Amino acid sequence: MNIDYSTSQPQSVAERLLLLLKTRGPLQAADAGKILGTTGEAARQQFVKLAKEGLVVAEAQTKGVGRPIQLWRLTEAGNARFPDAHSELTVQLLRMVRTKLGEEALNLLIDTREQETRDLYCQAMEGAHNIDERVERLVAIRSQEGYMAECQTQADGSILLIENHCPICAAATSCQGFCRAELSVFQQALGVPVERIEHILSGSRRCTYRIKLE
Repeated sequence: MNIDYSTSQPQSVAERLLLLLKTRGPLQAADAGKILGTTGEAARQQFVKLAKEGLVVAEAQTKGVGRPIQLWRLTEAGNARFPDAHSELTVQLLRMVRTKLGEEALNLLIDTREQETRDLYCQAMEGAHNIDERVERLVAIRSQEGYMAECQTQADGSILLIENHCPICAAATSCQGFCRAELSVFQQALGVPVERIEHILSGSRRCTYRIKLE
């Protein structure tokens, strides 16, 4: 069963722990318990149950002298609990387009989606008075679309757009033109340079974009 966090908040402790690992990355049980308002031991017990289901795994990490610390992270099965929009069907359709109609037809499909997304995002930016408002609106749109988006302002004044989940990951893996198109859409919707500095398809746990203010 997939967990859809686009319309509601997770209810059970197990679901909240999975979401926490998804959005924060690997954590110690004590830290996870503190964030959720419970004890580290209670969080550890939940992690053990999730590990038996194959959703999380514990890894030892050494930091200087002393005993290694135990970090919990999502497994591939744990990541799969978060929705990927009709992944198998999407990949099959993309493969059919490429095989039957050729690469040019596939590029046309991506370009059409890019144009429609650009129009939607640019329309959402109407009335925004500054880059901060535009970024906030983009975060809201992307979160509604299932990307678990957030933003962080950096010391140098730049803004990070962080997407903790990719609901089209299977499609993007099959055809990375989707990722290229998204970056282009972000730049045009925000009206400033945007650089991707973390990429799920390159092995990162999330996609992160640096928004450079002019």
